[in-house]
Amino acid sequence: SIAVMPLVTKFTEKVGVKYPIIQGGMNQVGFAEMAAAVSNAGALGIITGLTQPTPEDLRKEIRRCRTMTDKPFGVNVTILPMLLPADYDAYIEVVCSEKVAVCEISGGSPKKYVKQLHDAGVVIVHKSATMMHAIKAQEAGVDFVEIAGFESSVAGRKGDDDIGTWVILTKALEKLKVPILVSGASATGRQLAMVLAAGGHGMTMGTRFLATQEAPVKAGIKERIASAEADEFSTTLVLKSFENATRVFKNKVANQILELEKNKW
Repeated sequence: SIAVMPLVTKFTEKVGVKYPIIQGGMNQVGFAEMAAAVSNAGALGIITGLTQPTPEDLRKEIRRCRTMTDKPFGVNVTILPMLLPADYDAYIEVVCSEKVAVCEISGGSPKKYVKQLHDAGVVIVHKSATMMHAIKAQEAGVDFVEIAGFESSVAGRKGDDDIGTWVILTKALEKLKVPILVSGASATGRQLAMVLAAGGHGMTMGTRFLATQEAPVKAGIKERIASAEADEFSTTLVLKSFENATRVFKNKVANQILELEKNKW
């Protein structure tokens, strides 16, 4: 028989997962079923915090997840007060009081919450769209910086930011001391091997998990994503004009949004 070497990184050691893979925080997808399935498989499942309408609903979802897995899982909190007005303090308080393993923060700065999360024993991952964000996150004291290139659908990206994952990753490996995770157009074992070979400590996957049985998405969408016809030209960026460029599957609705943006709405 062939011995399989464990993939031990700073992320697997710190969080206590078997594989250095993170399920991306996906709105209206990251429920307890999704997170528990990923965690049970040995990676880190993520509950999307703001998919839950209130902080107390998030608490219930965290507790529901614990009935499905005894493995570590995390909560994503996307801080975009102009687009997503919410009681962020209350959502973070729930993450802390429930002692969730990991809090992935995207969009805004994690600085306000670093001490509170660390005091609760929560590992902090900040999803950074630019080197400026990554450096500020490191200075704030996060445990991991999650580099997200132009290929990803990270919240809060500026419309003229078209720096690819491998460019920003290379720069981050040179400039940062905090361990790095990689996000954006990442879905295969080869890509994970490249991330680890480059010096990263883990990889986040979104779309790959979107096409799984546990994702609460219509079967037709999953089949389309996984089909041979879906290629590197099958996605596009919308909402550039709102300084919140988001990568989506290219379909009729996406094309209508692009046309509206082209015509200045």
